[in-house]
Amino acid sequence: METHFQAMESAKADVTREKLKDDIRGLTEDAEALLKATAGDVSEKVKEARSRLAAAIERVKASTEDMEKRAAEAAKVADKVVREHPYESIGIAFGLGLLIGVLVARR
Repeated sequence: METHFQAMESAKADVTREKLKDDIRGLTEDAEALLKATAGDVSEKVKEARSRLAAAIERVKASTEDMEKRAAEAAKVADKVVREHPYESIGIAFGLGLLIGVLVARR
């Protein structure tokens, strides 16, 4: 049985992650719309710009898919490590929180 502690995740991180995905998706859609809108223009500069933009769109799509896969794999690994070493994980989280608190308080 696998349990996910979604309540422990920061709501802000979820919003940021979703906003980034939406922004990338919107940018990709806008770029594809621009490619379609300039399809009738036959000047050499436009053709070159269109080909570069099409290549960039494909790279962004591939990079986004790759990042999503790696993030999911990292989350699974982190979940496994925390489940195998729960007390050590709590201790490390406490220590990091204490260190960050001390550093923030010094400023």
